[in-house]
Amino acid sequence: MKEPLFSSRNYTLMIVGIALIALGFILMSGGRSEDPNVFNPEIYNFRRIRLAPFLILAGLGIQVYAILYRSKPPK
Repeated sequence: MKEPLFSSRNYTLMIVGIALIALGFILMSGGRSEDPNVFNPEIYNFRRIRLAPFLILAGLGIQVYAILYRSKPPK
């Protein structure tokens, strides 16, 4: 019987990474104007410009770590 490719820790880390990526996209959404001829400066706030991209990149970093993580074999 083959050994599973990922352990439960890998899957847990993948779920955390996916949750961070989803949260980043949710935080990035919104900020539109009701009138297309009126500019809404709300699209340039801290949440959309700094926080959301950071969460997305952190989630992608966790995904890479989760894929490359290898548990120590029992002795």
